[in-house]
Amino acid sequence: MRTHAVLDAAAVESLLAAAVAAPSIHNTQPWRFRLDPDNQVLEVRSAPERTLPRTDPMHRAQCLSVGAAVFNLRLAALHLGRRPQVRLLPDPHDPGLLAAVSLTGLSAADEQPVAPGLYEAIARRHTSRMPFTGRPVPEPIVAEMTVNAHAAGARLHIPDIVGTRRLLRLTAAAEARNHAHPERIAESRAWITAPGADTAYGIPVTALGPPDAGKRVATRDFTGPVPAARRPARWFERHVQLALLWTSHDRRDDWLRAGQALQYVLLTATANGVRTSLMHQAMEWPDLRAATALPRHKRCHPQMLIRFGYGPDGTGTPRVPGAADPG
Repeated sequence: MRTHAVLDAAAVESLLAAAVAAPSIHNTQPWRFRLDPDNQVLEVRSAPERTLPRTDPMHRAQCLSVGAAVFNLRLAALHLGRRPQVRLLPDPHDPGLLAAVSLTGLSAADEQPVAPGLYEAIARRHTSRMPFTGRPVPEPIVAEMTVNAHAAGARLHIPDIVGTRRLLRLTAAAEARNHAHPERIAESRAWITAPGADTAYGIPVTALGPPDAGKRVATRDFTGPVPAARRPARWFERHVQLALLWTSHDRRDDWLRAGQALQYVLLTATANGVRTSLMHQAMEWPDLRAATALPRHKRCHPQMLIRFGYGPDGTGTPRVPGAADPG
């Protein structure tokens, strides 16, 4: 029996619009949604046809992407006055069901629904592949990003100068390997779209960033051996600010939690006027991913490297309008 106010079509549309605004590797948007109208549970499923078998054979990055979408769903539900209850991997016999979000609970009238500016940041958050100014992000903002990652079930490590150089070198090594791997090049290029292309997936060529003229920041080159599609090189910031997102375990539910923590960090940065860029290359090679772990920390499983700072806003990438399959 329904004991709570039923979500109307406009509310469902608002929830899904927030969910699909989440970042995803190569903008594959590897999620599907199914609404059970009787129980008011929104199921979040994987989309097997939008996976990256070369780049992401274990589907770890896919789980990060879905986790980010789940976090946006939670924020949107709170904004609508609901108390979302999230269950990760709720059915061991249904591996494609990654999360179930119950939306029956209602918030009390005097509850603070969400941190100020966080929900509004969903629409403004874009990956910025451009150079940053190098102006340091104030410690209180960095501390807020770190605390929020912890609150979502992950950890955020801010390396010192030596640690930053080490992570940049590992990212450059991973980028070089990608360039030497024809199948990975082909897979990445398949998700680059030309201007005016009739698709809501992938990354428009206009959203790609330039290479670093100083060769310190290894931005991902999606174009491979097609130099005509690349932007001219530019000088990136001299003092790069990085954050390593990691978890204590490395299971599918940890990846989903890491995705939620990642989005919490990105939205916190956006709400404070800070730009972010995701550097995932080293995470795609097992030995390099292991090498990015914190030294002398036996239970550090790196999930994402985030570059952050001040600079131009990122270019938005297209999204498929949110639609839930009928229950």
